[in-house]
Amino acid sequence: MLWAQKRAGRVHRVIRAVAGATAAALLALGAGAARAQEEEKVLNVYNWSDYIAEDTIRNFEKETGIRVRYDNFDNNEILHAKLVAGRTGYDIVVPGSHWAKMQIEAGLLRKLDKSQIPNLKNLDPAVQAQLARMDPGNDHLVNWMWGFTAVGINVEKVRAALGGPLPDNAWDLVFKPEYISKLKGCGVSFLDSATEVVPAALHYLGKPSFSKEPSDYTQVAALLKSVRPYVTLFSASGYINDMASGSICLALGWSGDMNIARQRAIDGKTGQKIEVLMPRSGGLLFFDTMAIPADAPHPGNAHKWINYILRPEVHASLTNKVFYANPNKASRPFVKPEVASNPTVFISDADMARMVAPNSLNNDLRRLMTRTYTSFKTGL
Repeated sequence: MLWAQKRAGRVHRVIRAVAGATAAALLALGAGAARAQEEEKVLNVYNWSDYIAEDTIRNFEKETGIRVRYDNFDNNEILHAKLVAGRTGYDIVVPGSHWAKMQIEAGLLRKLDKSQIPNLKNLDPAVQAQLARMDPGNDHLVNWMWGFTAVGINVEKVRAALGGPLPDNAWDLVFKPEYISKLKGCGVSFLDSATEVVPAALHYLGKPSFSKEPSDYTQVAALLKSVRPYVTLFSASGYINDMASGSICLALGWSGDMNIARQRAIDGKTGQKIEVLMPRSGGLLFFDTMAIPADAPHPGNAHKWINYILRPEVHASLTNKVFYANPNKASRPFVKPEVASNPTVFISDADMARMVAPNSLNNDLRRLMTRTYTSFKTGL
C-alpha cells in the first residue's frame, strides 16, 4: 500500500512537471507570436513641403526608436490620387479637411483609436468644431496646422509698379486686370491648384467659394481668362523663395508660406519687404489634418506620432518655424511672442468672422472646378 502511494506521488510529480513545461512552452510561444505581431520601428509620413521644424523628426526618432521616412507633396490633388490608387505605404498623410471628407466617405482613412492619443485633450474646441463639419465626431482627423489663402506682396515693388496706393480690397490685385496688368513686369504667381484658385475667384465674384451651381464656374472662367496674360508663374511652394529673393512681387498663396518668405528675406538680408495682406472681404480658411490611411502598415506608430505632435511644445515649434496657427490651446505659452502677436498667423476675431470655411464638393463639381482651372492655366 505504501509502495503504491509513493508510486502515485511520483506519477503526480511527473504530470505536474510536464504540465509546467508545457505551460512555459505555450507562454514562450505566445510571447513570440506577440513579438511577431509588433510593428517594425518605421513610420512613413507624407506631408506638404516647408511644413515642419528642423528637430521634429529627429526628436521623435530619438525618443521612440522609430525611424521616420518623410516625403513631400505639393497639392491635395496629388495626395488624393495616391490614396485612391491604394497601397501608398504611408502611415500618416496630411490632407486638407475638405479633401479628407471625401476620403473618409470613400473608406480611405482609418478611424482613430483615441485611447492611444491622450494629448487630444490639448486641442482647441473651436478648431475641433470646424473639423467636425467634415469629420463627424472627430473620428478620423487631427489638425496639423491651419491658415488661409490670401495675397502676398513685395511692398516696395508693388507700390512702384502701381504708381499709386494699393486697392482697398487686396483680392483686386490678383483678379482685377487694371491692377494685375501693372504687376506682370515684377512677377505674379498663382497657386498651382484648382481647389485653391477657383474657390478664391468664386469668393471674389460674391459667389459661394464651393458653389454647387455650374453656371458660377462659367463666370469664374471669364474672370480668370481676363487675368491670365499677366500670370508669370504657377507654383505650390517655389514662390516662397521667389518672393524672398524678389523674383516675384505678387502671389496668390498661403498665409504661412508668405510669412516664411518674409522671414527668409529678413534672415538672408535680401532687402525685400514682404507683407501678407488680409483681404477686406476675407480669405479662405484651410485646415490641414493628420490622418492614417486605411491600409497603413504601421498604424500603432502613426498614433504615437500624432500624440507626440500634440504635445504643446512640439506643436508650438511647428508654428514658430512655418508661421501657421496650430490647434493646440496648450501650446501658446511656447509660441514666440513675435509669432503669437502676428495678426496673419493667429488672426483676430474680426478677421476670422470674415473668413470662408472650407467645404467639399461632389465628383462632378470637382471635375468642373478642375476643368475650369486647367483651361485657365493652359490659356485654352
